[in-house]
Amino acid sequence: MITLTERAAKAARRFIRGSDTPATALRLAVSGGGCSGFQYDMSLAAAPAADDTVVEAHGVQVLLDPASAQLLHGVTVDFVDTLTESGFTFHNPNATASCGCGKSFSA
Repeated sequence: MITLTERAAKAARRFIRGSDTPATALRLAVSGGGCSGFQYDMSLAAAPAADDTVVEAHGVQVLLDPASAQLLHGVTVDFVDTLTESGFTFHNPNATASCGCGKSFSA
């Protein structure tokens, strides 16, 4: 389904622990928008919805709604922290094009 690297899982655990509201999971979604047609959305969630796909990765529960699960199939989520960039990155084998920032894609 999806792959969450150890670095991404470590960052997600840190965000879940530090959340101001109760959170137990990382929600990944795709919405219309961005410069390439679709954009990645990430948020924290307290619990899965009834129709969510739940993926366990390195101790992190990742939640995907049905529509997003199709577009995120095979995606690898990583976390980079360098002098010039910090944040989650996405490698999406389903993307036919993506923008320069790596936060949006077309399928």
